[in-house]
Amino acid sequence: MKKLISILILILIMSSVRAQDTISISWIEISEKSLDENLQLQLANKETEIAQAELLAARAMYLPNISASYSFMHTNNPLNAFGFKLNQSRIVMEDFNPDLLNQPDGISDFMLKLEIQQPIFNMDAAYQKKAGIVKTEALKIKSERTQEYLEFELKKAYMMLQLAYKMLETLEKAKQTTLANKNVVESYYSNGLVQKSDVLYMDVRYNEIESQIQFAKSNINNASEYLFLLLNEDANNKIFKPIDELSIENLVAFDEPNLNPNRKDLKAYDKSIEAYDWLIKSSKSKFLPRLNAFGSYELHDNKINEFDGDGYLVGLQLSWNIFDGLRSKSQRATYQAESNKMKVELAQYTQQSELELKNAYRQVLDAFKKVELLELAWNHSKEAYRIQKNRYDQGLEKSSDLLIAETLMSQKELEYHQAIFEYNTALQYYQFLN
Repeated sequence: MKKLISILILILIMSSVRAQDTISISWIEISEKSLDENLQLQLANKETEIAQAELLAARAMYLPNISASYSFMHTNNPLNAFGFKLNQSRIVMEDFNPDLLNQPDGISDFMLKLEIQQPIFNMDAAYQKKAGIVKTEALKIKSERTQEYLEFELKKAYMMLQLAYKMLETLEKAKQTTLANKNVVESYYSNGLVQKSDVLYMDVRYNEIESQIQFAKSNINNASEYLFLLLNEDANNKIFKPIDELSIENLVAFDEPNLNPNRKDLKAYDKSIEAYDWLIKSSKSKFLPRLNAFGSYELHDNKINEFDGDGYLVGLQLSWNIFDGLRSKSQRATYQAESNKMKVELAQYTQQSELELKNAYRQVLDAFKKVELLELAWNHSKEAYRIQKNRYDQGLEKSSDLLIAETLMSQKELEYHQAIFEYNTALQYYQFLN
């Protein structure tokens, strides 16, 4: 019964795999795909868009402020009543009668007013605008660094997919080898040439490989889904299959690594510190004089939509902020503290990056050496298995010895492919850091 259930589960799994749409794809095709839809990159770009929107507000400080209003007023206040008549151009000699001046009748005024204010000289706004420009540049550089990292992750994900398929291929080959040996041992057992334990050992090994194959298939799905995730594409009932074989990338000769000061994450830090410097200058400039131009144009009448009186007013205003309750000083101290903090963060980040780069450099060399040693070990294990198989066929070795040799050969092949993946990944990461 248990065996039947296992078979049914296996059938369901295999049917599920077959239902998937396999998409064969090369690295060139993957690399040509746009990462614009990646959610992590979209988030970085949105931060840049927010900074650009804030920059518009800073730039608006230099643009004129224009407003229009339409109002109605009614009064018997002597001063305002006389003023209304002046604005409406309705003053006559009788209006200078002291009795009418002191006790005017109620009068209405309809006024249409246009106003404009134009900043001419405002240094704190100029520095604030510059800070906004530099902040936007910092976030743009940060977004570019995020894209570089995603390109590395994309390459790594594709190599993971290559490794997963290579592992499956290796295990399927080991399965066929074990199956052939298993059939031979079963034949020997039927003829009374080996013990039952020899058959059981082969069964154990065969089932072990079957389990590893299932695990390898799961790894294929995992690697494929991660690729779809990076590309922000629908992975439903679809699976990637690499066209390119997993192979070792050439080891390019390079000297002891030195951290590139123009690396985009470091440049983003520099730009952020520069933005704080401009904000500090802006807060210091709040006590400098400000020069603004202003003007207005008014239309008046005592009836709606009739404007017999008009007038304009233009002027210049020079103003100083003499004391603001220490708000500017507090703001400047905050910006300075934030700037100092970021400088310490940059120093720490630079040290960590230098250490990370050196570690990555050594990992590349170690991984390359590991590939060489495992290639040698794999070749030796293949030769050892060949010798063991010949001796077994001649009746000179036990099946358990043959099984050990086959298992070791398969293990070393898997380790070799894993080592190639680790080396390629280490090399790609070193290039990303450099």
